[in-house]
Amino acid sequence: MSGRTDDLAHTTAVSRWRAFWERGGWWKAVVLVVAYYVLYQLGGLLFLPLRGDPEPGSSAALLFDYILPIGLGGVLLVAFALSLGWLRELFAPQPIRGRGWMWIAVAVVLLFNVLRFAALDYDSAGLDLVAAWLVAGLCIGFAEEVLTRGYVVNLMRKAGHSEIATATVSAALFAAMHSGNLLNGQNLLTTAIQVLYTFAFGICMYLALRVTGNLIWPILLHATTDPSIFLLTAHPGTGPLTAFAGFGNIAVILFGLVAIIFIRGRVAPASPASNEREAERSR
Repeated sequence: MSGRTDDLAHTTAVSRWRAFWERGGWWKAVVLVVAYYVLYQLGGLLFLPLRGDPEPGSSAALLFDYILPIGLGGVLLVAFALSLGWLRELFAPQPIRGRGWMWIAVAVVLLFNVLRFAALDYDSAGLDLVAAWLVAGLCIGFAEEVLTRGYVVNLMRKAGHSEIATATVSAALFAAMHSGNLLNGQNLLTTAIQVLYTFAFGICMYLALRVTGNLIWPILLHATTDPSIFLLTAHPGTGPLTAFAGFGNIAVILFGLVAIIFIRGRVAPASPASNEREAERSR
């Protein structure tokens, strides 16, 4: 009898947990992003005893500074999705179609990513570092897009917010996470520029989500962005292509900020009954 009572209590707790998040809301998105950021920082501390003293910018440094902590963050995000039965929902086709002009966001980001990789001095960087950055980029793209274009967008839509509010909040929270670089000793001006860029980039990733119709494409687009930026900054090639590729951040900022005013639409929240049916199917 006590076993049945325990099972019933567990089922009730799970149902309440799911019901809480199913109602959505911008403040829940904030709580989730803050919780992820704290856990990500703590995850970095977990790997410090193993880090040793690798050369700054080396593949070994990338392993402990980016790949392992953000990889752990990605695992936690997947576990959270499983607890809610949202994993399939996050990667399902988008409930609202994108407009043709939104492909510009994909084109701008992808073009400059390709140009940066083409302008890179591979002899200086070394194939091991390039490979390490590609792995790091995939971890970064997965974790940050699942969090902001996955969870945050989902929570905003479940609360009935407009798509312009959804795009803006997801981009703002994405940018806010990067303001934490101040704690790592980055100067204020550099951080302010980075926050502006990441906000605009977040808008571009939202547009990529809308126009491609699936979260996997912003993940992959994001996964090629960070490696191309960091590698070209540290190991630039010579010639005019390098200089032209350097305009990528400016292009993203200009397009992202202008594009906000053209975002339209709203996703009608699912009824409680349909949410319950989806939860039953995911069990």
